Amino acid sequence: MGEKYNQTLIISDIEGSSGCWDYRASSFMTPEWARACVAMTLDVNAVVQALFDSGVENIRVKDFHRTGFNLLPEMINAQTEIIHGYRRGPVPGLGDPGKARAVIFMGMHAASGTDGFQSHTLTSRIEQLEVNGRPMAEIELFAASLAPFGIRPIFFSGCPVACKQAAAAVENITVYPINKTTGPERFDTEFWRSGLAASAVASLENDLTEPYRPDGPIRALVKMRDGTGAARKIANRWKLECDGNQIILSVLNIQALYMELIRICYLTPQVEKMLPICLFAYNLWGRIGLAWVRRQIKKYNKSPRI
Repeated sequence: MGEKYNQTLIISDIEGSSGCWDYRASSFMTPEWARACVAMTLDVNAVVQALFDSGVENIRVKDFHRTGFNLLPEMINAQTEIIHGYRRGPVPGLGDPGKARAVIFMGMHAASGTDGFQSHTLTSRIEQLEVNGRPMAEIELFAASLAPFGIRPIFFSGCPVACKQAAAAVENITVYPINKTTGPERFDTEFWRSGLAASAVASLENDLTEPYRPDGPIRALVKMRDGTGAARKIANRWKLECDGNQIILSVLNIQALYMELIRICYLTPQVEKMLPICLFAYNLWGRIGLAWVRRQIKKYNKSPRI
């Protein structure tokens, strides 16, 4: 393992984890979601434990699904720093990326408008996101936001479509797919999880990837699922160009695109002005949700032991 990867960041989502098999499993405060949170946590712990065993000294895990409160820290190696909730910056959502030199993406999904498992980019409100003539997945937005800090995207796991998109976007990235076409009954979770951990460890030898810095300028077409009225309302709110149900963005680089998409998907000008207060309230809601998950685990006596 290269010395440069002794400090590693993991960004984890739920759709590409071993416990999410339908929309309810990714939805807030459903019994299926509680079980998916446990499985997502065990996926992360398998990778974390393998990374520590291989010699990685510092691991930070960013929970990046919905409220950002899905992982159960008490079920993950205690040496790991778990980052719940969302922060303003310097990296949107994440905050300070620390001293990580590599990022591992786990449990991710494919881009809006493509044929993958629960495909979406940032939110299902975007029916299709086309950037410079092709779909764009979240890995590109996240990896580009980390590039100014010299962080290399070395590993990606998700459905086969998501893995194909990641490999096409980020040259030489290691990918490890999860096949969800057979359903959970025929899925060998332990075998897949073991392979996931081994593949993540092997990616530490990957010194071919570079921080993700795609060329600008960028022209993006953001097709809104709720139609022309919703697109026009958002475009007027942020003084953006609109054509039917498409919002048109022209920006210099992918970091600027990410910020515009955050505004379109999650904010209003009023909310942006009060963002610290709004983030506090949203993170509190996430904490309430995770407390609910713990009660569900206790209720059904399904809490795994590590």
